[in-house]
Amino acid sequence: MLAASVVVFAGAVGLLVVAYLRRGVRGLPFFGERESVPEGMVLVFGIGVPLVALVALFGVSDVYLVKQTSPPNPSTTAMTINVIGHQYWWEMRYPGTPVITANELHMPVDTRVNIVATSADVIHSFWVPALNRKIDMVPGRRNRVLLYANQPGEYRGQCSQFCGMQHAHMAMIVFAQRPAQYRAWLANEERSAMTPTTAAARAGERDFMNDQCASCHYIAGTPAQGFIGPALTHLADRTTLGANEIPNRPAWLAAWIRNPQAIKPGVRMPDLGLGDNAIGQLVAYLDGLH
Repeated sequence: MLAASVVVFAGAVGLLVVAYLRRGVRGLPFFGERESVPEGMVLVFGIGVPLVALVALFGVSDVYLVKQTSPPNPSTTAMTINVIGHQYWWEMRYPGTPVITANELHMPVDTRVNIVATSADVIHSFWVPALNRKIDMVPGRRNRVLLYANQPGEYRGQCSQFCGMQHAHMAMIVFAQRPAQYRAWLANEERSAMTPTTAAARAGERDFMNDQCASCHYIAGTPAQGFIGPALTHLADRTTLGANEIPNRPAWLAAWIRNPQAIKPGVRMPDLGLGDNAIGQLVAYLDGLH
């Protein structure tokens, strides 16, 4: 696309230069003038060149790229991760395990990872530029793309299809880890939520389960079984909150619970009108979910 646009742009600029040089000059005949073809320049640059360019781009996009979007061969794919787009966050599920997490995708290096992408509401687009091209996430459809990282690191991902007010802030982090490190992370994620150990955390757990929190969020091993918002089973192990919007620290977590609309306007989480004491207890509970 870049190469084609450069050619077209250069052609347009070239014609502007020619028009400037030919002001009042009759000695520079072009196609259509020599051959007495009416509107010859229009035929060449208005129809001929665009036709060739569009046919070529159609061939590239609808033949070459379609082949790239065909489902990966299971025999060459080591693992699959299901990714579900929500307004405005990411849900990750690891088939064959009970692991459900959000906004941070973990994968081993030197491994072909089959991402199966869909949406829970509107059209989103899954894109981790450093690892592969983008792919649309359409409600009712399962699209696929392969991710592969040959070295450990953190790779930023982004929704690249406008999906609402906070589309620009619907980001994710992909952690490519050494196999042993990835296995340790997965083993911890398979465990149910930790039992709170302090009085404040136990009070926060009661508030969470008895208030509206449990109807929207999932925490493994507890009565909280909602999937309207992100799963929180091991929230304390994540690096960010709000789909990479703010750091995952107690002060930021408290600010998010107090008034999420002030941090991310349009997000689906409402202001619950909680007091400082209740917020402090919820933070004590959630910050202990390792």
